[in-house]
Amino acid sequence: MLLTLLLAIPLGLFAWFALQIGPVAAGQVLQAALPWIPSLGVTLSFRVDGLGLLFALLISGIGALVLLYASSYLHDHPHLDRFYGYLLSFMAAMLGTVLAGDLITLFVFWELTGICSFLLIGFDYRQEASRRAALQALLVTGAGGLALLAGIILLAKAAGSSDLAVILASGDQIRNHNLYLPILLLLLAGAFTKSAQFPFQFWLPGAMAAPTPVSAYLHSATMVKLGVFLLARFAPALGGTDSWFVWLTAVGGITLLLGAARAVLRTDLKQILAWTTVSALGMLTFLLGIGTPLAVTAALLLLTVHALYKSALFLAAGAVDHGTGTREVNRLGGLAPAMPQVALTAGLAALSMAGLLPFSGFIAKELFYEATLHAPVVPWLLSAVALAGNSLTVAAALLAGYLPFYGTLRDGSLHPHRVDLRLWLPPLVPALIGLLVGLFPGGFGTLLLAPAVAQVAGAQLPVALALWHGFGPVLLLSLATLGSGICLFLLCRRWGLLQRLPGWDTEQLYDLLLERLPGCASSVTLRLQSGNLRYYLMAVTGVAVALMAATLFTSSTGTLQLPMPDGSLHEWLTALVILAGALFATITSSRLAAVAALGVVGYGVALIYIIFGAPDLAMTQFCIETLSIILFVLVLHKLPHFTLLSTTRSRLRDLTVALGIGSVMTMLVWRAVSQPLVPSLSTWFMEQSLPAGHGRNVVNVILVDFRALDTLGEITVLAVAALGVYGMLKPRSGKGGTD
Repeated sequence: MLLTLLLAIPLGLFAWFALQIGPVAAGQVLQAALPWIPSLGVTLSFRVDGLGLLFALLISGIGALVLLYASSYLHDHPHLDRFYGYLLSFMAAMLGTVLAGDLITLFVFWELTGICSFLLIGFDYRQEASRRAALQALLVTGAGGLALLAGIILLAKAAGSSDLAVILASGDQIRNHNLYLPILLLLLAGAFTKSAQFPFQFWLPGAMAAPTPVSAYLHSATMVKLGVFLLARFAPALGGTDSWFVWLTAVGGITLLLGAARAVLRTDLKQILAWTTVSALGMLTFLLGIGTPLAVTAALLLLTVHALYKSALFLAAGAVDHGTGTREVNRLGGLAPAMPQVALTAGLAALSMAGLLPFSGFIAKELFYEATLHAPVVPWLLSAVALAGNSLTVAAALLAGYLPFYGTLRDGSLHPHRVDLRLWLPPLVPALIGLLVGLFPGGFGTLLLAPAVAQVAGAQLPVALALWHGFGPVLLLSLATLGSGICLFLLCRRWGLLQRLPGWDTEQLYDLLLERLPGCASSVTLRLQSGNLRYYLMAVTGVAVALMAATLFTSSTGTLQLPMPDGSLHEWLTALVILAGALFATITSSRLAAVAALGVVGYGVALIYIIFGAPDLAMTQFCIETLSIILFVLVLHKLPHFTLLSTTRSRLRDLTVALGIGSVMTMLVWRAVSQPLVPSLSTWFMEQSLPAGHGRNVVNVILVDFRALDTLGEITVLAVAALGVYGMLKPRSGKGGTD
């Protein structure tokens, strides 16, 4: 009953999205928005266009199949209900990401997918491998998420809006903006980490420690394609530049070759499929980097085809593991009689993966080669990379789809048996759909692929898919791919390359960084948390003054004009007395002399208040200075003279900091006095003092009424200080005190 209710959620969503195929194919974009943070202009915005609809159908459709599969695969797991919750939460986060109509909405759901994937990968949390893989995925994709956050903030600034419709229509403005390159690099960092592009490819195979339903859903059909989705979504705004072409084709090409090569060196079925997923993600990035309409069409077709055959192969691998107890291909063989439905599923999916007629994988491979042959730059090099990657993919397809099911069983201790309907039917469905798309590609190309291509290319483009393109260079490349792939498969089997050439991976660099991180953090903490109040004050004031200085320099307009001093003799004498008192306080070795010098400074400031017509402030200053001097003298007159404890180097450092702070404050005052005064505020206070504050003393009204909260805060500080002093001075009972 519970499974039926849960299945109704993805199936209902899939049905609703399927009903939108017609309107979206006709050019409509369905939109909805809810106020989220109105004060900041942030809305929860969603849009269903061609690209979002294609992803939504894959997410909801494959999600329903994985949910049904998991009900049998994990039927005896004590936390199956928790797994259902994680899976549906992840589905919601994925749908929110691909259907987001605003940058903030997109980022929030993007991060939710990372959290949900962490929970799903680490579902078997009692196993160290699961915990490590979950943490690794979270750290890598989380770091990319921080880069993405910075990138979308800059993107919204460059476009003048966070609305996706505005951004996608502002491509020329963004590409010509001086922030274009930082925006591109930050968004690429987010996309590359999420889609396991080089050098971040290691986290995806590591995540195969998760249960097979998780691997099939997160790491073949949906989550790992989020980075590709991000690139496709922002291609109209960021694509078409040399930087876009170089970064995407270079990183995508390396990932394509590295993933395919690693796949044929593995013996575990899930590892083989995981590394081919890395290779396929490299293909998609590679094609989006080329950026021509043909390349975009090939990328989106390959994305769909890969989701179909890879989800089928992952689920079939789980069925093999469930029916035999192992996923090691060098122990398997001859499983077809015992597991005919699983063998059929794996065979159909592997043939599509290898790109054979009449499967949809063949059409995708043909378009891939056609896109590289017609690339605007170095088509021969791009075609060579495609040929090498596809040949290795064919070998990996034979390893995963042929080797476990045909021939003889290599390990006699295994006892394969038939599996439950829920373990072979869910993978069979996408495998058959891949065959149907190959046999009848026209409807798929018109209704689903064309609207998605239009969103990525930024214009309506004709998409005509056909199973047969005739004889030509593309067909020759396909035949070469098939022949070389079979040869590689035979070499791997005959020479035992599966157990050789383990190679070096960037995961070792990740492990090294993770190992050194606690020591680095401790070193930084020891430097910042030294326990010395002087260093804390120096750091706080130094940073504040540096930021203030940077603001003053960057925001200055024109030359600052300092008014020429025209003070009278008594004003000059007052200023000299203040300066002399401040200088004497810094050089004297007597505490009482320093207190007296500071008193001279305070009384000098009081004289300034009198000279400029503020007797109330002057009286307050006189009272404060007199009381302060008396208290200091009473406390300090018994103490000895100052002792020189600091080194010359530390005194020079303190002098530099003091001069820097003084210089910045001088510049700030200079900037203030060089600007014309705006009398509107003072006039407003004068006019509102009596009617609004019921007082004729403007200063008192400002303090008590207009700045009431500020004054309340000052009173609170004084009250807390007084309570603290009272607590320290109050006699205490016990040893050394009286009741």
